[in-house]
Amino acid sequence: MSAGRGWWGYLEERTRREVDADVLRDRRISAVRTVWEALRPLEVGLHEAERVVHARYEVLGDRVRRTPPDPLDLASLAARAAALPGRVAAVEALWDGDTVHDWFVLLVAVLDDPDGEGHLATVHHRPDGNAPGPAAAEAGQRLATHLAVPFHFPSPHAPGYDAPRWRTLATPNRLPGQRGRARRARRAK
Repeated sequence: MSAGRGWWGYLEERTRREVDADVLRDRRISAVRTVWEALRPLEVGLHEAERVVHARYEVLGDRVRRTPPDPLDLASLAARAAALPGRVAAVEALWDGDTVHDWFVLLVAVLDDPDGEGHLATVHHRPDGNAPGPAAAEAGQRLATHLAVPFHFPSPHAPGYDAPRWRTLATPNRLPGQRGRARRARRAK
């Protein structure tokens, strides 16, 4: 019996039903949070709560309604970009990761007017076996070319959190908030 299954017996029936409902809907993070909160008084850590949920995924197997991966085709990404509340200034790919999904890539649209960013897709390891970095790089570059904006992904083959962001590289001498003041000053003339 795995360690995850051993802790399952300490959960109340209501909590077990809630966790299984989340697992069946492929809501892993919510299930982990429920287990972790329920077992905290026993000083069970987050990693062990993840193991409990992983064991439930194994038990429930084919009954889990897996969430399909975010689409990476040009039409879907362009539609998401068009729905954002600002002008797309660049497309950027960023590594992220957690203990549940390992490393994955976020594709985001860097926005101007208003400044910010909008989520386009989360790229995990693909069912066809493609690694997230190259798959995100290909999709992001296609979208950037379509939108006629720059694409930024400094390390498609090396996961990490330390890569500089596009806006930092595009305006290295700008202080936070400067772009908005400069734009307002131009409009006032």
